[in-house]
Amino acid sequence: MNHIVTESHIVTEPTATAQWQHLVHEAETRAHRTLGETLESYLVFTLMRFTQRPQLLEGIMALEFLNSLHTQGTQRHNNLRDVGDQCLLFAGLFPQNARRRLVRIGYFVSLGRSAYQQIHDNQRHTTAKLYGQLASDFIAMMDVLLAIRSINPANVVLSPLEAFELWEDTGSQQARASLAQRTTAAPIASRHPLKHDARPRHH
Repeated sequence: MNHIVTESHIVTEPTATAQWQHLVHEAETRAHRTLGETLESYLVFTLMRFTQRPQLLEGIMALEFLNSLHTQGTQRHNNLRDVGDQCLLFAGLFPQNARRRLVRIGYFVSLGRSAYQQIHDNQRHTTAKLYGQLASDFIAMMDVLLAIRSINPANVVLSPLEAFELWEDTGSQQARASLAQRTTAAPIASRHPLKHDARPRHH
C-alpha cells in the first residue's frame, strides 16, 4: 500500500496509478480545468513513464524534434511523442528548466504542441485523434501539472516574471492565478497568446 501527502491530508491508494489519478483529479479541481477521461489517462501514463524513466528529461529537445522529422514509422512516432511528453513535463512540472536553458516556458509549449501535431498530421488511424487533442489541450494539461506542483504551499513554482510571460504567451490560467497571488494590478499582454482552444486540422 502506497501513500501520498496532499496539502491537507494523507491519501492512501493501492497502486502508483491510483496515486497519480488522485493527484490529477485534485489538481484539475484546483486549476478549474476538466481534461476528460482520455487526457487524464494520458497524463497519468506520462507521469508514470517519467518516474520509471527519468532520463526522458535529458537531451536537447529542439534537436530531438528535428532529428525525428528524418525518421519514419514507429521510430518517428515514438521520438515525436517523447519530445511532446518532455515539453509537457518541463512546462508543467519543471518550469525552472526554462530558466536554466535561458528560454521562456512558452518555448516548451510551442515545441511540445508541434510534436504532438506532427504525429496527428501524419497518422491515419484512430490514435491520430488523441494527438490532435494533446496538441489543442496542451495548455490545459500544463495548468493541471502546475497545480500539482502548487498543492504544497511551500512550492514557489513560477517567479512573477515567469508567471507573466507564461500568461502572456499562452493564456495559462495557472500563471494568471500565480500573478494574482503577488499583485492586485491587472497585467496587460503585449502579444497575443497561443490559441489553446484551437482545434487541429483534420484530413
